Amino acid sequence: MPQGPAPDGLRDRAWSRWLDPDDRTLAVLLLTPAALLLAVIIAYPVARLFYTSLFSLSLTSGLPARFVGLENYTLVMEDPVFWETTWNTLLITLITVPGALLTGLALALLANLPFRMKWPVRLALLVPWALPLAFAGLIFAWFFHSEYGIVNDVLRRLGIQGVIWFNSPNWAFAAICLTIIWKTSSFMALLILAGLQTIPRSLYEAADVDGAGRLRQFFEITLPLLKPSIVVALIFRTITSLQTFDIPYTMTGGGPGTSTSTLAMYIHQNTVSFLDLGYGSALAVVMFAISMAVSVVYLRVIRS
Repeated sequence: MPQGPAPDGLRDRAWSRWLDPDDRTLAVLLLTPAALLLAVIIAYPVARLFYTSLFSLSLTSGLPARFVGLENYTLVMEDPVFWETTWNTLLITLITVPGALLTGLALALLANLPFRMKWPVRLALLVPWALPLAFAGLIFAWFFHSEYGIVNDVLRRLGIQGVIWFNSPNWAFAAICLTIIWKTSSFMALLILAGLQTIPRSLYEAADVDGAGRLRQFFEITLPLLKPSIVVALIFRTITSLQTFDIPYTMTGGGPGTSTSTLAMYIHQNTVSFLDLGYGSALAVVMFAISMAVSVVYLRVIRS
């Protein structure tokens, strides 16, 4: 028998379920737009990137795209420049992430001191973070210039011979790492400062009553309660460090040779300069996989 329209009571209950949803329904409603947005801006581009990496597609050859499967990934594994740029990227990460963390922690503790005028100190933290990466690279390339750079000028005034920074792989790498630490430590400081603001003052007052000194308070109160903020800062800083491009590109262009080239610079060279979209996409997929692996490690640390 054909059923008639739903009774008014059922329609009212359905509307009330949507207007006053339970926790599960509310979570689905709130997360659906974010999930769709992530699918559009992340999932589709990554899937398209992987699809392109399965083809031999060089715009300079004039040949049509040809499906080669995983051949591009085999070439990546046999490419010595890939391994060199990957090692440079990992080395930059291993040096600059702890360096930025320690510097950012010191800056955050300084900005959290009970100054009467706190805003100039906290505003100073925003300057390096707000400065564009390429602009920071150009500024420090001038700082480390062998003839008229401020770094060599200070060294000469101290009676120390100046260094030709960008002619030596080691000195050029050191200059890049110092620049990245300066640029990114303010970001770490802002996140850690936000964590410091959430620590109740009553804990320090109780520790003072118990006779705990400043050093003991730092290790037994401040650091444990800062762990969530530090881990979040490390996740963001590590991911962006693995994708380092602007500062090495503007300071040295990857030289001398390829001694300061990063994986992101090598991807840019293959896709933009050489127009080899298939091989460049395979390199980008590998970098994405490395970034995801590091993210998984950090997320497991947070969960534990």
